[in-house]
Amino acid sequence: MVHGTRFVIVTVLVFSPMKQLRAEDKEPFAVIELGAATERSIQEGTYSAGPSASVEFPVIKDWLEIETGISPLFRPGQSEWQADLLFKKPFTINQHVEFMIGAGPQLSYATAGGGTQIASEFALEWMIWPSKDRKFGWFVEPTYSYSFSRGHEQSIGLTTGLTIAIP
Repeated sequence: MVHGTRFVIVTVLVFSPMKQLRAEDKEPFAVIELGAATERSIQEGTYSAGPSASVEFPVIKDWLEIETGISPLFRPGQSEWQADLLFKKPFTINQHVEFMIGAGPQLSYATAGGGTQIASEFALEWMIWPSKDRKFGWFVEPTYSYSFSRGHEQSIGLTTGLTIAIP
């Protein structure tokens, strides 16, 4: 009887806090971002626009999130495919707003003689979650990229759209 009572007490003490922590932790497994992207070359002054899709994964809670995304960008006479991998530091402003700052590599391929370019990308991101359950929201992400390829193209961009949390 004594061993059974000890087992019950230990089980309650160990698993009750774990259940409470899981209930308080609303961090999703991943966040899908679907939207529109636009980019302007600083040297050439040309604009490109197109759809954007990315997935963001929390790696270390409140310290590191990794985002990978792809965007086909179009302008007259040229199309460009961009893929990036960003390492972001999240900051929770309040229960509805999250801010992230990040950087990482970007790979792009452009038609009409543009070829393949490797660049670094710097991004700021605001995620707005209208409800407390944080299932759906929207985001705004301005970016700056610097190409290591010939010409060292620099560009600024803006991506905005919907966020969908994957539990």
